[in-house]
Amino acid sequence: MSLQACAELVRRGDPDRFLAAMAAPRQARAVLFPLYAFNVEVARAPWVTAEPMIAEMRLQWWRDVLDEIAGGGPVRRHEVADALAGILDRDGAQTLDRLIEARRWDIYREPFRDAGHFEAYLDATAGHLAWTAARLLGAASGEDAVRDVAWAGGLANWFLAIAQLAARGRKPLVDGRLAAVRDLAGQGLARLTRASPPRAARPALLPAWRARGILSRAERAPGRVAAGTVGGSEFRRRIGLVRRSLLG
Repeated sequence: MSLQACAELVRRGDPDRFLAAMAAPRQARAVLFPLYAFNVEVARAPWVTAEPMIAEMRLQWWRDVLDEIAGGGPVRRHEVADALAGILDRDGAQTLDRLIEARRWDIYREPFRDAGHFEAYLDATAGHLAWTAARLLGAASGEDAVRDVAWAGGLANWFLAIAQLAARGRKPLVDGRLAAVRDLAGQGLARLTRASPPRAARPALLPAWRARGILSRAERAPGRVAAGTVGGSEFRRRIGLVRRSLLG
């Protein structure tokens, strides 16, 4: 039941990752859905309240869950925590704890300190999740390649959220000039091109199926990022996942 609850939470809160998990092999979903449900809970925690202290408490609750899993003792009862405890090891719990720490940036209104801070944020929020999933699915090597794909996917998703973040009074990019956005998109595409992840990791990377299209459009027409039109059509979105699923 907890796995079904996780799948439903992901379906409602992160439709792209839900579709990606459903496109993965059936046995992989028992790993992917708990991880993605955890990610939904953590990602939305800073945005469901205007009170920073309450948001901090929500994130700390999940850090405590991970600490309990890492310690090997009893874990507090919660649909997502129950499912997460069934798949996560100590290393995974510690890695996801660093993901939560990075999400604290979402609570406040301070901009990223510099380009390095922004790049580290993407690696923590997208890379830690993808590498944990890949490792639990059997990938014993290829961490750099997994993180490259995840970073590009995280950047593509960030581009999709730029307009909404700006509307909320946030400064989502260190440098929002068109030339800087074009360069950033090029960095993401370069990571995708050089990455050669192991086969076992591929189900964990399906959430990045839209990355190449989004980043290519951003590189060609960087103004579409701020305008909120860089996502492309719904047909292209769906057919891209089918293609990635079939071709690996």
